Amino acid sequence: MTGASTRATGIGSLPGEDFREAVRLVLGELPDLPHLPELPARGAAAGMTGRAVALTAELGFDLQPAGWRLTDAPGVDHRRARSLLARDLDVLEEQTQGYAGPLKLQVAGPWTLASTVEKPRGDKVLSDVGARRDLAQALAEGVRDHLADVRRRVPGAELLLQVDEPALPLVLDGRVPTASGFHRHRSVTPPVASEALAWVFAAAGGDATVAHCCGADVPVGLLRGAGAGAVSLDVTDLPPTAYDELATVLDEGDRVLLGVVASSGDAPPATKPVVDRVVRLLDMLGYDPAEVAGQLVLTATCGLAGATPAYARAAMRALREAAAELA
Repeated sequence: MTGASTRATGIGSLPGEDFREAVRLVLGELPDLPHLPELPARGAAAGMTGRAVALTAELGFDLQPAGWRLTDAPGVDHRRARSLLARDLDVLEEQTQGYAGPLKLQVAGPWTLASTVEKPRGDKVLSDVGARRDLAQALAEGVRDHLADVRRRVPGAELLLQVDEPALPLVLDGRVPTASGFHRHRSVTPPVASEALAWVFAAAGGDATVAHCCGADVPVGLLRGAGAGAVSLDVTDLPPTAYDELATVLDEGDRVLLGVVASSGDAPPATKPVVDRVVRLLDMLGYDPAEVAGQLVLTATCGLAGATPAYARAAMRALREAAAELA
């Protein structure tokens, strides 16, 4: 992403079921870094896992009562997820005619996918070394094709791939429950976790990448070591160790996406508290806002799917106005 000003963007999900209106909203409220919206209210095919399943290459999936499951061939729900993604990209292409600038796409990461998708005979893909490797490599290939498709549809776009890994801290700590709920899957070592992430980041080729995790124990060093060009995290409740890691990212000149607005709430977010929160954080890290303005992107702490439409719009506006003030 070029430019030396603070920007604002969304994590991904929004409330409602009208995708065309969601694209218009994002382009209007977040013009400096719009993103491809996700509308989970439309069903499992439109959720985070459903989106990733839709673009994963070569493998088949179907939707079971317990969630998505690997199958020998794409089931009806898998085909529906692919069709929905294609239609959404048609809308994006139509709404972005003549657009030139950054555009963010989101995809569930390999470890979150392995923690939510089941093997053909049950239990998570996470429990099978070979299956999770195959899933990660198929995801990487699908990401490569997806980016090429969007690049063709929006030729003026400067793409940014966001890899969502909310389950990664649980995977590393051995806290993902088995199907029975009575046990936990064995922890994955950092080198193994890094390898699968690296496949997905490498699939972006020359496009920029960002790793998003909204947990409190984000493994920033691991994500950056795997190839993430930027990190996205909730900074409203950071553990002490995260401040040093965040400072290192800024010291090395990389971008950080700061989650500074709650993903839902009763009162609409206002601009001044957002600015104040960012300034306090930078002060704790020892930075003047002017020093690092071009490295900052302001976001909500997580997706806005659980918010009301009015709150989501107000959150995006507050982020945009705060970014302009900080810039």
